[in-house]
Order: sequence, then C-alpha cells, then structure tokens
Amino acid sequence: MFDTVVIATDGSTSGRRAVTVALDVARRFEASVHALYVVDETQVDGLPEDVHDDVREALEAQADESLDAVETAADQPVTVAVREGDPATEIIDYADDTDADMVATGTRGRHGEHSFIVGSVAETVVRDCPVPVLTVRQLEA
Repeated sequence: MFDTVVIATDGSTSGRRAVTVALDVARRFEASVHALYVVDETQVDGLPEDVHDDVREALEAQADESLDAVETAADQPVTVAVREGDPATEIIDYADDTDADMVATGTRGRHGEHSFIVGSVAETVVRDCPVPVLTVRQLEA
C-alpha cells in the first residue's frame, strides 16, 4: 500500500512526532523513507540584506539537525533532501518527484503558533497534495 513515505520535517514538536509516526508506518509497510526539509525563502527575503547570509546559514544548520534526527530515529536508510522555496509547494513537488505514496507532516511548525488547529503549510499540503497526507498534531502547547 505504501512503498514510499515522505516525511516533511522542520524540527518542531509536532514535526518530531510526525517523524516517529511516519517511521512506524514505513516500518510496517516496509516502505522507503525520504526526509525533506524546506528552507522557507520568505524568512530570508523579508530581512535586511546584510543578515541574509547569517539567516540562511542558521536555516541550513536547522535543516541538518532536523534531517539528522530523522536518520538517527530510523532503523533503515533514509534519503534526505533540502529544498528552498515555499514549504507547501516544495513538499507537494517533492512527493510528486519521488512518486511518494504518503506524506507525513506535523500540524504546526516552528512558525505556526498563529494557526489555531492546523498550520498553513500543513493545511495547504492536505488540500493540494495528490497522495494521502498524515498529519500529526502537537500534544503539548
């Protein structure tokens, strides 16, 4: 049923929970695992130009930490990828590029505290992704 699982991660609390649940699904279906981190260019573009390099470097470090956490938690090989752009669009495109059978994501990312139930990225992925999307909510506030 699920041969390829894409885990969209950002290192947030619900993102870390999504990793755990998605790895369990992949293990049960003996699916390959892809972990994806999207560097949100809007976080860089809206800042003064003299800090762009520092912010980009911090975001890339955050990507490495988030993807390393997936690889550490997995008991199988994980294909990791970093993309830049709009997170929802990049997640959907990556799922398409890898012929994913499922995408897993947290409901609220690092910058999603303004969203009441489901973050805007997760909401867009659920609405627009052509494959099933497993959303995993954050338990604690």
